[in-house]
Amino acid sequence: MSTARDLMITAVDVAPGHPVEQGDLSLALAGAEVIDLLAAQALTLDDDRIVPGYRPSTDDPLLDRAAADLVRETPYESVEDWLWRRGRGLSATYLATLEAEGLLSRQRRRGIPLRAGQIVLADSPQRRAAAHRRAADEPVLTALAAALGLHGEDRTEAADPPGVDDDAVDTVLAAVHGALMHLEAMRQRRAIEQAAFDNIWRGD
Repeated sequence: MSTARDLMITAVDVAPGHPVEQGDLSLALAGAEVIDLLAAQALTLDDDRIVPGYRPSTDDPLLDRAAADLVRETPYESVEDWLWRRGRGLSATYLATLEAEGLLSRQRRRGIPLRAGQIVLADSPQRRAAAHRRAADEPVLTALAAALGLHGEDRTEAADPPGVDDDAVDTVLAAVHGALMHLEAMRQRRAIEQAAFDNIWRGD
C-alpha cells in the first residue's frame, strides 16, 4: 500500500469524529504521492524542485498516473506548485478508485441517492495495514494525519511538521503544511468578505 492510499483510508476511517475538508485532503494526498514516488525512485528533489526519473510500473494505477503527470521539462515544478495542480479534486479520485476496488462502499438510506450515502470501509487487508501503520506511529503517515487534524489535535499546533530524518521527505511535508495553512487563510478571508457583503445587504 502507498502512503497516499493509507492516508485516504485513514481519513475515511476517522472522518466521522474528525471530518476533513476535501481540499485539505487533496493537498495532503498530492504530497503523499511525491513521497511515494521518492521511495520508488521515480523522482528526486533539487531544493524544492521535482526532478522526474524513470517511470516505474507499480501495482497502483493512481501512483502510475501521478508519475506520468510529472512535469519533465526544466525548470521543473516546485513541490508547492505540484500540490495545487495535482491536488485539484484528488480526494474524489482516490475515493472513487477505492470504491471501484471494493475497499469502501456507500450505505444507502431510504430516499437518499446511492452516491450520497455514508462511506463505509470494508474489512480488508488494506484497511488493517493502514490501521497498523497508524497505530505504530509511522512518521510520514503520522505527520500527514496530524496536518489534517486526524488525531483530534488543533491543526494550528501542527504548523511545524515533525522531522523524519530525510531531507527530501521533510521538504515535502513542509510544503504540505504551508499549502494547508494558505488554504485555511483563503477560507477565512472569503468568510470575512462574505460576512461584510451580508452586512451591507442587511444594512448593518
